[in-house]
Amino acid sequence: MVFSSILFLLYFLPVFLLVYTLVPARAKNAVLLAFSTLFYAWGAPVFVFVLVASTIIDFYLVRSLHLASAPQKRKSWLLLSLGMNLGLLAYFKYANFFVDNVNAALTAAGIDAIAWTSVALPIGISFYTFQTLTYSIDVYRREMEPLERVSDYLVYILSFPQMIAGPIVRFQEVAAQLRERVTLPEDQLIGFVRFTLGLAKKVFIANVLGAEADRIFGLDASPDMATAWLGAIAYAGQIYFDFAGYSDMAIGLGRMMGFRFPENFNSPYVATNITDFWRRWHITLGRWMRDYLYIPLGGNRVSSKARLYFNLWVVFLLSGLWHGASWNFVIWGAFHGTFLILDRLFLAKWTERMGRFPAAVLTCFIVIIGWVFFRMETFSGATDYLSAMFGGAWTGLPATSSKFWWTLGVSLIASWAVLTAAGRKIEGLLYPKAFTDWRTALPYLVISLFTYAFACAVITGQGFNPFIYFRF
Repeated sequence: MVFSSILFLLYFLPVFLLVYTLVPARAKNAVLLAFSTLFYAWGAPVFVFVLVASTIIDFYLVRSLHLASAPQKRKSWLLLSLGMNLGLLAYFKYANFFVDNVNAALTAAGIDAIAWTSVALPIGISFYTFQTLTYSIDVYRREMEPLERVSDYLVYILSFPQMIAGPIVRFQEVAAQLRERVTLPEDQLIGFVRFTLGLAKKVFIANVLGAEADRIFGLDASPDMATAWLGAIAYAGQIYFDFAGYSDMAIGLGRMMGFRFPENFNSPYVATNITDFWRRWHITLGRWMRDYLYIPLGGNRVSSKARLYFNLWVVFLLSGLWHGASWNFVIWGAFHGTFLILDRLFLAKWTERMGRFPAAVLTCFIVIIGWVFFRMETFSGATDYLSAMFGGAWTGLPATSSKFWWTLGVSLIASWAVLTAAGRKIEGLLYPKAFTDWRTALPYLVISLFTYAFACAVITGQGFNPFIYFRF
């Protein structure tokens, strides 16, 4: 049940908001938990039992960790919690990948392959695993007190706005809100505006670009140079507006319930280098990797530059693997890790001298090349597509619909608008932080309601409505 589906927009969300608004404050978490369980069970009726059971077990493991006084006992409880959560992630997400690679090696050596029944992937397992890890680690570090009620912990893990695709909400960011929160009418309107803005990004931009990207990447024959580049650019736009739009919807839904979820995107395609790109793209993942992996590895405080570069590369190899069990994701992570190292060596200083717009164009060029590995399922498929981008024949711009060209133009303007003062002003209007009075609020309400209704009409009339990060 994705946010941009008719089932969610016309049935699930209105009923939830009505019930959630009417019940007293003490019952709001129970309503949120009940609807979140239904939301997850709709797409994964079997895995919801695994998720709920592991979450309850983890709650008591972390409680035991907190109550233990001996350092060794505390560490043992932490390892049990981490082992269970990472073990579930490893089994469900990476078991097939591991067995496939072992079988490939055995077959090459002339040995019979291992018989194996493929494991189905639970929806959103990477996101909620990272949230469980923040809970146990923050409590172990004595940075946070654990929750008193298991129901509150279930709300934290299962809360439907962010459980499927983030943002990755760290426990310390919402701990107080889980126990008690106040939702004002202004919060509900600001949240609704944010939700409809994300819905517009997804339905009006990402879906149109995605349909053309799928067509080009799915061609039987190798595309010519212009077509290959158009497909890669369309995919770059699709994945941004798809994921950023979903994050906007999640943040907006949370705001309507009184939660303040962290921002996840900040105009990543205006980044002047890859380091800057990762400060702007999937911000919550970058911060998680920094605080729970990069810094424990030593971070910048290491004895040699070689160890520093090794730490960066390891973090991004694992970041790539986090996205999916495929060598192409690992390559994508290594690709970005390499450019992060190059930034440290010389590239960041070089792009700084270029000027902001040329540096942003160069960074987009690098990012788009990386997206090819992210998009293609096999290494040979990615290299063949890159060969078409850089070595194919130029036969002119490909024939496609005027709707796509207009959408592509709008996406480029929206991606780069903040480079100008006018663009930054428009961005401030699109993301209101408060309303002075009802006269200011009314236009936002009217436009948001119209956008919501128009998006529903468009979704009803089109069959193409994927969500890229749904499988992570």
